[in-house]
Amino acid sequence: MRAAVVREYGAPDVVRVVDVDTPVPGPKEVLVRVHATAVTAADSRIRGARFPRGFAPFARLAFGLRRPRRTVLGNTFSGVVEAVGDGDKVAGFAVGDEVAGTTGLRMGTHAEYAVVPASRVVAKPAGVSHDDAAGVLFGGATALFFLRDKATVRPGTTVLVIGASGAIGTSAVQLAKHFGGVVTGVTSGASAELVRSLGADHVVDYTTTDIASLPERYDVVLDTVGTLSPASGRRLLPDGGVLLLAVADLGEILRARGDVRAGTSPERVEDARELLDLVASGALRVVLDRVVPLDEVVAAHERVDSGRKVGNLVLHP
Repeated sequence: MRAAVVREYGAPDVVRVVDVDTPVPGPKEVLVRVHATAVTAADSRIRGARFPRGFAPFARLAFGLRRPRRTVLGNTFSGVVEAVGDGDKVAGFAVGDEVAGTTGLRMGTHAEYAVVPASRVVAKPAGVSHDDAAGVLFGGATALFFLRDKATVRPGTTVLVIGASGAIGTSAVQLAKHFGGVVTGVTSGASAELVRSLGADHVVDYTTTDIASLPERYDVVLDTVGTLSPASGRRLLPDGGVLLLAVADLGEILRARGDVRAGTSPERVEDARELLDLVASGALRVVLDRVVPLDEVVAAHERVDSGRKVGNLVLHP
């Protein structure tokens, strides 16, 4: 099979499309022919060995000290079951089923085929495209985790989303509105209309406004891009407000308590089902920056590295 392989840390051009052996599913695993997968900020960080402050030693142990241990990146997928490890059917999945999900730290979805534990696979709703299914799971899961689990957004809750046009932010704006929140999105002027179309009640252009000096106070502040520190973020909160740091270094995570909450969102199949159902119902729109074939994977990494990606970038292996 063809796969995007990373055998050394570095710039986007270290990624090479080569032929590798097609993986074989073991017991309680499925082999998925990948129709769509996302190229994310996580892929970019791993490829470039650019880990948040404090995480580098642990990340190198997990992903490889001198070179990547997992040479095929990619964490989200949508596709069709090609084979199962336990005969004709495993955990409710059979050959030909359309499925989606995430692979956790094993990665491996930037390839024509990926082996995935059946416990991490969900059925893809018929009304959801492969592109939307693969695109929503990375940012959508993070937005859902922070807004629903780390905070409680309910009708009337005022929510500030920083990085509202990104993979996490585009989902966060919509989910906050879905929960009944009054949403202010922070983005560039070029993306202001997009963020309004996603449901934001107000839009702030960060290129002309200092976010930390906003006069308003918000019940929930979600920083998806690492703009705020705990100190600067707290200044945007009223009594009882919550600052959510979706991008935080190790020190910030260890010190997060009370009105500051941080951490890494878990990859739960029930969250994947919820997100896909929201997409199927029309309650959640998946914003796609671009959709590219596997041969353009280097350009995809360059786009992610640029910081100008809007929504999600989907790759077709």
